[in-house]
Amino acid sequence: MKPSLMPLTVLMLLSLTLPEAKAANRIRLERADGQLLNAMVYPVSAHCQGVAVISHGAGGSEQGYTYLAQGLAEQGWLAVVPDHHDSGTEVLRKRLRAGNLQSALSSMVTDSAAYRARQMEINAARLWAQPHCSGKATVLIGHSMGAAITMMEAGADNLMQIHAQKSFDRYIALSPQGPGIIFPEQAWADIRQPVLLLTGTRDFELGGLSWESRTTPYSLMPPGCKWLGVIDGATHQHFAGHGASRSSEKLIMQTVRAFLQSDATCSPPPASPGLRLQSK
Repeated sequence: MKPSLMPLTVLMLLSLTLPEAKAANRIRLERADGQLLNAMVYPVSAHCQGVAVISHGAGGSEQGYTYLAQGLAEQGWLAVVPDHHDSGTEVLRKRLRAGNLQSALSSMVTDSAAYRARQMEINAARLWAQPHCSGKATVLIGHSMGAAITMMEAGADNLMQIHAQKSFDRYIALSPQGPGIIFPEQAWADIRQPVLLLTGTRDFELGGLSWESRTTPYSLMPPGCKWLGVIDGATHQHFAGHGASRSSEKLIMQTVRAFLQSDATCSPPPASPGLRLQSK
């Protein structure tokens, strides 16, 4: 196992004690099956451009990704971070009692029922938020396991038997997965929606695969507002926040902001130190 995977559990468990942003509000959402879930909402102070739903990684919670949600709110996006209870912190804790971190995470990210639950929770967040925002634009942003459901929602073929709803205008995947235990070869060949993929040169895949495997979806998607960004030195946990790397968070937000503000031509911004960005 890659040494960089070991701090993952500690960081995720410690994230439960991090202070919440003052601007954020906790709400309760109802899934299509009637189950209730927590979510954090980051309201905008002025005109609302649109709705952003953020899907956390395996073992995370609605209390994470504050740098991303706050940054979006500052740019006029009503950001909602729903809890994915079926693949959240408590589930990870239980599975760690029966095995190591890699086996626990592997079992979580290949749980079809957990992805179906995430799909309902994302829908619940979007349906709650849209009446609270005058802007009609929508974006789904996911990290790690959240990136997997984001790509499934955008239309990626998958081994979890999740059918795309394509209910968002744009999709952003942080630490996306390549072919393997979640996605088959050529899984992304039919994705037509605008997509931004972000990874880092220390963002190893589960099991130790190189970060370069995370760039495979970009190479296989057809042209048409597709961006790929690689941040020098960024690890898997830098995308999750926790204050692990302010410089990485700054580059992430800078790129996310540019992608959401891009016009019909979807041209990327000029190069930035520490970030390699390409588009097609």
